[in-house]
Amino acid sequence: MPEPRNTSPRSVPLPRPGRGQTRARLAEILRVDHAGEYGAVKIYQAQAAVFRNAPGKGAVTADMEAMQAGEAVHKARFDALLTEHRVAPTALLPLWSLAATGLGTVTALMGEKAAHACTEAVESVIEQHYADQIAELAEREPELAAELTQFREEELDHHDHAIEHGSREAPAYRLLSAVIKAGCKVAIKVSERV
Repeated sequence: MPEPRNTSPRSVPLPRPGRGQTRARLAEILRVDHAGEYGAVKIYQAQAAVFRNAPGKGAVTADMEAMQAGEAVHKARFDALLTEHRVAPTALLPLWSLAATGLGTVTALMGEKAAHACTEAVESVIEQHYADQIAELAEREPELAAELTQFREEELDHHDHAIEHGSREAPAYRLLSAVIKAGCKVAIKVSERV
């Protein structure tokens, strides 16, 4: 059974001092969110490619393709926001592409449950990340906060779907989940800055 969705209030970071810091923070948010959605598309592309070539995997292939399509919508919105706000994407997109493709391929080769464990781990980090941003942006960027709220709900749907499809029965679930979550957190911190 899926865990209840966390709706507890988050602490809102204090604004940084100095001229231009609000714009700089918005640039960090857009850059990291774009990188995350880009990575999610790559993970699901790789998983779908593995399952597409395996007999009897039509249902999980369709799942991965549907989730990839949802992430592609999010990525396209961040593409537009980067352009609108004149923010460059992270310089590390080629590295994230390789890492996400590798993660998607390896977890799919481990089996359906491992692929779903990957989804659960990634989405648990992303939903918390979005929740923190929503709290931070609610007053100064309400339209963006509303979009992030919708995206967070869609990420939570992926998270819950993964649990319903056996993510926690994956081989070495705890280790796999911990490694993926740690990697996501590192990618978030790095992508904000670079």
